[in-house]
Amino acid sequence: MEKSLARYIWSNTRLQQLWILTVVAVSMIPYFLSFDLPKQIVNGPIQGSGFEGQGATQTFMRLVYTFPVIGEVEFFKGVELDRLQMLMGLSLVFLALVVLNGLFKFYINTYKGRLGERMLRRIRFELIDRVLRFPPSHFKRVKSAEIATMIKDEVEPMGGFTGDAFVSPALLGGQALTALAFIIIQNFWLGMIAAAIVGVQAVVIPRMRKRLLELGRQRQLTARELSGRVGEIVDGIGTIHGNDTSNFERADIATRLGLIFSIRYDLYQWKFLVKFLNNFLAQVTPFLFYAIGGYLALQGRLDIGQLVAVISAYKDLPGPLKELIDWDQMRQDVQVKYQQVYEQFNVEPLIDGKIQEMPAAAIGALSAPLVITNLTVSDDSGARLVDHVSVEIKPNETVAVVGPNSSGAEAFAEALGRLVWPDSGRVTIDGKDLLDLPESITGRRISYASADTYFFHGTLRDNLLYGLKHAPLREPQYDGKEALEAKWYAEEAVKAGNPTMDINSDWVDYQAAGATGPDDILTAIRPVLDAVLISQDILDLALRSTVNTSVHVALAEHIVDLRSALRQRMQETELGNIVVPFDFDAYNPQATVGENLLFGSMKRPMMNNRRLAAHPYFQALFRQTGLSNDLYAMGLEIAENAVELFHDLPPDHPFFQQLTFMTADDIPTYQALLQKLQSRRFDDATPDERSAIIRLSFAYIEPRHRFGLLTDELMEKIVNARKQFHENIPEDLAAVIERYDPEHFISSASLMDNVLFGRIAYQQADASDRIRAIMGDLFDKLDLFDDVLSIGLEFDVGSGGKRLTMVQRQKLNLARALLKRSDYFVFNRPMSALDQRVQDQITRNIVEGLHKEGERPAIIWVLSNAKLAEMFDRILLFDRGALAEAGNFPELSEQNGMFKELLS
Repeated sequence: MEKSLARYIWSNTRLQQLWILTVVAVSMIPYFLSFDLPKQIVNGPIQGSGFEGQGATQTFMRLVYTFPVIGEVEFFKGVELDRLQMLMGLSLVFLALVVLNGLFKFYINTYKGRLGERMLRRIRFELIDRVLRFPPSHFKRVKSAEIATMIKDEVEPMGGFTGDAFVSPALLGGQALTALAFIIIQNFWLGMIAAAIVGVQAVVIPRMRKRLLELGRQRQLTARELSGRVGEIVDGIGTIHGNDTSNFERADIATRLGLIFSIRYDLYQWKFLVKFLNNFLAQVTPFLFYAIGGYLALQGRLDIGQLVAVISAYKDLPGPLKELIDWDQMRQDVQVKYQQVYEQFNVEPLIDGKIQEMPAAAIGALSAPLVITNLTVSDDSGARLVDHVSVEIKPNETVAVVGPNSSGAEAFAEALGRLVWPDSGRVTIDGKDLLDLPESITGRRISYASADTYFFHGTLRDNLLYGLKHAPLREPQYDGKEALEAKWYAEEAVKAGNPTMDINSDWVDYQAAGATGPDDILTAIRPVLDAVLISQDILDLALRSTVNTSVHVALAEHIVDLRSALRQRMQETELGNIVVPFDFDAYNPQATVGENLLFGSMKRPMMNNRRLAAHPYFQALFRQTGLSNDLYAMGLEIAENAVELFHDLPPDHPFFQQLTFMTADDIPTYQALLQKLQSRRFDDATPDERSAIIRLSFAYIEPRHRFGLLTDELMEKIVNARKQFHENIPEDLAAVIERYDPEHFISSASLMDNVLFGRIAYQQADASDRIRAIMGDLFDKLDLFDDVLSIGLEFDVGSGGKRLTMVQRQKLNLARALLKRSDYFVFNRPMSALDQRVQDQITRNIVEGLHKEGERPAIIWVLSNAKLAEMFDRILLFDRGALAEAGNFPELSEQNGMFKELLS
């Protein structure tokens, strides 16, 4: 990494800097002319110099130049103008110079901005590229939030400085020197005064700003440390809550914020002290010009035009000078930031960039054995984790690695997965060191999975297929405007030193997973999901999801067949009446009062319960049918029963799980509300109180809550109100509410609700699980399982996969490794969160599943249960970092050694 920011900028933008410097040099010509022109206007047509006689004229715009040897050459003889015409002509020239100077500034600043943004893009990419090449051990010593903050925020000023690095001193310095030279030409002493003030500003102000730079550096460091600390709090929030240390963290954050406040306040004071001094010096000079220049004008030693020109020129001097001083401060500030970035990212030894290059040819299978020779691995403290281990693993061999905790088995597996680098010894394949092999080989032909999992924010599908995204295999098809934009992005990427690979390409290596393309990838995914026992979890996610009918057309078309098949299957079993179907002419006792009244599904977030209740049509319907009073009375009864039964129970009592309409925190609220509404009259309550009471009745289900409040008369009244609601429903409500229809798919309802088209009876235990099992079988028989699986795979896993349970994350991590169909699989206790029975089942599924149909990849598995080693060809037993025993299961189980002790 280049240590000097200036050299880094010059080496990457040399040609562009030379071009813009040339433009700056040319721009000085009209800039100088704009200073001289006011003097000509004042002395000439305004004061009449040269127009003394009646009808006097002067030549305007005569262009002549005297060349050596050739002599004088006239390019344009000019135009004769009188005094008024000359005034107008010179004024128009002045306006033209103003426009020309503005155009120069516009071009220079635009070019600088584009140059700076390209450099910012380049340096950010290079820093992230270096992060991808950090040695594994370095990530144990850095905080991810600090690295992200440096790349996002701390390099931001470097992009802005790139365009100014060489152009600003040339442009601003040129403008200041031009203005100063013009003043000296007009009057030497006024020029010396201006030069003296400029000298003070150029010497004193930068010295004072050194304190600002130090404070700025401290501010940057403390802000970065705060970012890292906040990142730790977010990642360790469970530990904080579990140990009651939230107030300790508050104290730590408050201390850090106090330090940042102190630094920023000091910086604030010092900055404005410097600004005050700079502004004072800038204002002293005009005072001297008016006093001394006016005196010289009164003495006749300086004409009025010169004085006006001098003052006008000086008006443009403080601006460039101040900006030049600001540039110098920015230069030092950015250099300090760059130095910090350099120190943070200049890590050795860095992974060679060639190891991560995309291969030109296809990657063949690894047919040579994995040879571990005299392998030694230590932790950061220097303690030996693996001590001089030598072993050979054949391409088709299954090896069980066992040993007690801290035996070295885990570190051995990490060395095979390249997660740790050995202190000494080698791991080789076909004579080549594992660390020297390109990642295009190790990342495809060797799969590693451990209990530590990480998933990127995205869908289950994205994370499952992540191990197959090695290179863009199929370029996206752009046309029209999109094609032009894609071409422009590619050109800009080249200019900024970025790769031109398109993230919108199809990166998935379907062939590596055993598929031909996106159409049949699910046939390769499903056996893997079955092997790790996560298919049912994904099916459950699909059943709870809404379905995009434009994508999953077949599923929507077969929904009626699914409903009838489910009813028929349940009739064939003892589950015949477990689901009460929706019937427009009947009340469904297993559904809530609100569901019965609406008899449809709301398209969220366009419509919700609160918006529906506030709709004028809905309120009018309530008044016309009398349901307002009925449901208000029903809500009061529910509130009284709930308060009476549960007000003495602790908040964590399991009975509260049965109260879908009220939480433990709501009990005191409704207790006070009941005391206020003792009259029980609907008209005595406020709109908010009515809403709070009626809300309880909307969530009421008689078979579940059993308060005996739903009479046949009230149920019939609700059904009649439902018919009236849908008969005259206005267009705006009809657009956001889908009525339940037994012959159609309901796009806003979940897949489970669509298939059931009813509600499960609450009296039946484990009914939901049994129905899910039936549904899974039906999906298979109707060839719809892949469609349903695809819906589940669209589930968003959240940040770091935290929307999944630890068990699901570890299963998914295994599935991702298996899907690559590598030649060597290294499993390092990958299922620590699972119970032993499930671990044993998944282990058997994987070993038996990988070794079938002529395929025998090598499997190295660090086992938690030594008894499972019976399935493997060979056993390696580690103890205190050394290879204590080696052999097959019959041999080691008969010996009176450590392995026999582990089995007992």
